[in-house]
Amino acid sequence: MKRPPPPLHLIRSFECAARHLSFTRAAEELGYTQAAISTHIRALEQYVGRKLFIRRARSLALTEIGEAFLPTLRQALDQIDRATDAVVTGSRQKSVVLACPVSLAENWLPDRLTAFNATHPGIEVLVHATVWGSPGDDIADISISIHRDGETPGTATRLWDETLSLVAAPALAARLSRPEDLLRAQRIGVAGRQDVWAAMFDALGLEEPETGPRLRTNSTNVALELATSGAGVAVALTTLAETYFRRGLLVQPFDAKPPSPWHYAIRPLSASPGPSVRLLQDWLCDPDPGAGRGQTGKGDLY
Repeated sequence: MKRPPPPLHLIRSFECAARHLSFTRAAEELGYTQAAISTHIRALEQYVGRKLFIRRARSLALTEIGEAFLPTLRQALDQIDRATDAVVTGSRQKSVVLACPVSLAENWLPDRLTAFNATHPGIEVLVHATVWGSPGDDIADISISIHRDGETPGTATRLWDETLSLVAAPALAARLSRPEDLLRAQRIGVAGRQDVWAAMFDALGLEEPETGPRLRTNSTNVALELATSGAGVAVALTTLAETYFRRGLLVQPFDAKPPSPWHYAIRPLSASPGPSVRLLQDWLCDPDPGAGRGQTGKGDLY
């Protein structure tokens, strides 16, 4: 009956000790104690039935058997490492981490990813929803971020020309018959986005009131939910409001849709993005993704 091969950790301990000619340095590299390395070497010597090292008081040397054994083991370990790297790399190439503002991830992204998954079922997408001061660039393959006009990073691509929408619950909107009625309505503001109300008042031909919104939040989604409950009127990026329009939760009391001073931009976070990263980025940048492509998954890279 054929003997099983020696455990791999014995082989690695021998190769490392032979490379350094030191049990101590091998222990430091592999994360073992010196005693553990010595035990591994003795176990391997017992397995092959020959001494592999000449142990001296202050030095270590390979025996003839050890020197003959080492090249073959190094080649085998190299093949194992390369095979492992290939498997890991292949797995990573089929997985994409997308950092995206939480409001966009909740309101715009789901439909896009549902269609992407139907067409490319072999690619796993992990969405890392980001908030203020948390870009997620350290863990993501692709980053979507929001920027004031003129402040887009040079490596990023603007996704679309964004507009603003005035939104209100249907019952409240029914009481706003003319733009001047806004001056008496409860306004909802979003921290860091004060300029959107100024843009909307300008588009409606109104002077912006000296007093700001009485309801404030640091989240556009919270502002939209407050508006849905009838708490007041909000101004939001149209992209974020559209899902509320489709569900009939919010309406636009007036037709004005001025250009937004804020827009979304996308960028890969690697200088050499893999095929899955490029595929997802192209999909998110395409205004009509999936057009002319089947939804059976046959267009997938894998």
